[in-house]
Amino acid sequence: MFLNLPKDCVPTQSMLSLNLSLMASKQVKKIYGWWQQLTSGSVNRQIFGAAAIVALGTLLVKVVTFAKESVVAWRFGTGDAVDAFFMTLTVSAFIINTVTGSVNAAVIPTYIQVREQEGKQVAQKLLSGTITWNLIILAIATIVTLVAAPLYLPSIASGFNADKIDLTFKLLCAIAPAILLSGLVTIWTNVLNAGERFALSAISPILTPLITILLLLFFPGWGIFALPAALVFGAILELTVLGKSLRLQEISLLPQWHGFDARMAQVTKQYLPIIASSFLMNSTVIVDQLVAATLPTGSISSLNYGNRITALPIVLLTTALSTAVIPYFSRMVASKDWAGISHTLRRYLLLIFAIAIPLTTCLYIFSEPLVQLVYQRGKFSHEDTILVAQVQAFLSLQIPFYIGNILINRMISALQGNLFLMFNAALNLIIDIILDITFSHWLGIAGIALASVFMYLSCFCVNSFSCWHLLRRKIQSESGSNY
Repeated sequence: MFLNLPKDCVPTQSMLSLNLSLMASKQVKKIYGWWQQLTSGSVNRQIFGAAAIVALGTLLVKVVTFAKESVVAWRFGTGDAVDAFFMTLTVSAFIINTVTGSVNAAVIPTYIQVREQEGKQVAQKLLSGTITWNLIILAIATIVTLVAAPLYLPSIASGFNADKIDLTFKLLCAIAPAILLSGLVTIWTNVLNAGERFALSAISPILTPLITILLLLFFPGWGIFALPAALVFGAILELTVLGKSLRLQEISLLPQWHGFDARMAQVTKQYLPIIASSFLMNSTVIVDQLVAATLPTGSISSLNYGNRITALPIVLLTTALSTAVIPYFSRMVASKDWAGISHTLRRYLLLIFAIAIPLTTCLYIFSEPLVQLVYQRGKFSHEDTILVAQVQAFLSLQIPFYIGNILINRMISALQGNLFLMFNAALNLIIDIILDITFSHWLGIAGIALASVFMYLSCFCVNSFSCWHLLRRKIQSESGSNY
């Protein structure tokens, strides 16, 4: 079609490429403009945008993590070495989740309140002090974990022989630096989220599984010690990336102690009960495993297999929600926007149940085909599929209450009512123990799954009551009314 045109009018390949690039650029700008319009304006839209970004980043991280787990399985199988590493990972994860996993709920609401009401300089002092005592707590916890290892490892790893326990201890020593580094990663990530920089904090965890894959593929001589090394190197890279972004916001990252003032007292008042709450809630998982161990062989495996498919939507939605809502909730509390808080809380609870109920229904109805598709091959028999499908079907019923509870918990933390969470967690642990024992006698391993459903239902109801009670009390203190 260009043959009759003058030579200088014939489109070249570079001209066509330029036109295509311009068209693509216009489409990208159009999509970006649409996204900005969708996620700007009201707090509800801002939370939705943040949650969507975090969910997308978390999904990408989960895909790479799945690839990493496949490489680990290919490299080590289910031998003694990987058993020892997973036991080490369980111990270190318990410390990290208990000590630093509480930072977001305990520190960030006060940090945002101080930043909004007293300025960035005062908030910086609070952050520096928080980093200091958090590192001290982590260092003490790490030292105690290593020193006491000869006492507790033989108990929690009762099936390990002497050589395997010795390997577990060596891996625990190798992974110890990652405990301190992960504490810093958690704090820096939460501060980044407090500044509403969600994308980087959501995608940065992808570095650790990538490093793991590289070490396993190119340094096979490191053996199982490549896994703790990857955790340490990955944490260092995450700190490098997060630190650069925080420095661009003129936030100092050095731990400094400016004294125990009223703001630090407020953080401590919230931090201690949230640590206790986290410890108690994590203990429900241990209780499930201990009760499952009293049932026939294969019960623990069935419980864990049944939890894997259900855990994927839970992790995606809860990570997105818990990361996105706490800065906005804390900012609304700082500005005393009680009507906005009530509206946002109701709106997102309705949205959670609108999404979670159809998802739960699908997982419950199609539980057996899903288990068959994912697991039934080799030594995983049809009888195993039936048992695991029953466990998974029951576990799927907890999804609406589990996710709704995350939203309620973040609101309670923003209202600085973490003491309620501690007492409620203690109640949930008692309920879990009673129901696990009762239902396991009735339904076997599936009874433990059903017990988790009722435990999270109770948790959601009790925490919801506590949340609205706190909110009403805040409104009364401000208005002096009998609302």
